[in-house]
Amino acid sequence: MTLLITHPDALDHVNPPGHPEQVARLRVILEALDGMDLERREAVEATDEQLLRCHPAEYLDAIAGAVPSEGWAQLDADTFLSPGTWRAARLAAGAAVQAVDAVMGGAPNAFVAMRPPGHHAETQTPMGFCTLGNVAIAAKHALDGHRVSRVAVVDFDVHHGNGTQDLLWDEPRARFYSTHQMPLWPGSGAPSDQGAHGNVVNLPLPPNSDGRAFRKAMEDVILPGLDTFAPELLFISAGFDAHRADPLAQLNWTTEDFAWATERLCDVADQHCAGRVVSCLEGGYDLVALAEAVAAHVDVLRRRGDG
Repeated sequence: MTLLITHPDALDHVNPPGHPEQVARLRVILEALDGMDLERREAVEATDEQLLRCHPAEYLDAIAGAVPSEGWAQLDADTFLSPGTWRAARLAAGAAVQAVDAVMGGAPNAFVAMRPPGHHAETQTPMGFCTLGNVAIAAKHALDGHRVSRVAVVDFDVHHGNGTQDLLWDEPRARFYSTHQMPLWPGSGAPSDQGAHGNVVNLPLPPNSDGRAFRKAMEDVILPGLDTFAPELLFISAGFDAHRADPLAQLNWTTEDFAWATERLCDVADQHCAGRVVSCLEGGYDLVALAEAVAAHVDVLRRRGDG
């Protein structure tokens, strides 16, 4: 049965009014998944050892020390800390690690419904609503904690996963694939960014393209690349802000595009990973579209996991 990992304390990370990464994102997701046949577990915080695989101690201490007792501390133009942020962030990273433990222990796949997101957090730089590199931390846990030989991360958030790229840049046992709109913040993710071992594949898509361009990138590059690499565990950085209703970008995907991508990635996982998929929530800022797309994504995981 597909595992859903979340925690109510993720709601205690509160951004200023009007911020797109709002508490309501998680609420509408959990409402959309209510009643779906999933195994539900409560997240636990990542340990220092797990976090230190990606972030140095001085960075972790700096973020923890900047958490305010009330109101907000601003880290950059978009990234804020509230009194509950550091626990929520450690829970989000811990949930991704838990998901690895679960799928390596026999669960078919898992979806991590937590916030803040993680794929923009670089080694020593918080940015883009993110403080900890959740997926990269989980990937390193799989490699070093479970002695998995090869892992792959597919990031279909509309914004380039610069943090995951940075954290896995020197990791030959990992492959990172990113589709994202370009030009668009954060401005990284050119095809020439290929990692220290040719382990990074960036596939920028133009504004006002649609799901057909995404599907072509998947079919021409990502799926064949995954087949060649043959990962033992597949991660998805599941951002849903490429949806045509999302206010922050212009890729114009439909809910069906997200479901299609999930099916194809599950095909890869069935072939190479014994079905093992860990999917972690990233972006998605239109609440109706987010809830609908997440439900479609998780429903595919559920059906494939039950199969």
